[in-house]
Amino acid sequence: MKWLVYISLFVHFAILGSTPLFAQSPQSEITAVLNAQQEAWNRGDIDAFMEGYWRSDETVFVSGDEVTRGWQKVLDRYQKKYSGREKMGILTFSSLEITSLNDDSAVALGAWKLKRANDEPRGRFTLIFRRFPDGWKIVHDHTSAASPP
Repeated sequence: MKWLVYISLFVHFAILGSTPLFAQSPQSEITAVLNAQQEAWNRGDIDAFMEGYWRSDETVFVSGDEVTRGWQKVLDRYQKKYSGREKMGILTFSSLEITSLNDDSAVALGAWKLKRANDEPRGRFTLIFRRFPDGWKIVHDHTSAASPP
């Protein structure tokens, strides 16, 4: 009987590698990335929020008429625009739709809202995710703000 357990373990690690037998779907993994970003933002931790982005000079962030290229420049933009907790507010993502493009890429469409002391800006986003060895990362972010009523 022991040999059956050893063979099963050998087959699992030899053929499947370290991939869990019940791997999560891309949708649930991407949702987890966005949930982690929301939690980091709401703690005031922009550095942890940026863990959801691909750490590359090829990362793209588009907002309004501005295109920012490169992970570090996106981080710098966030730090400048949201320089304190009062500017950051409480972030909520909603209306999330995730569409797989292939095994290693997906598009996420959703809404965002900030609740701050004096206002509640909101808008939409389209995110292109790619799967890397360390997980799903945003490679392209197009975020828009809704016009004030």
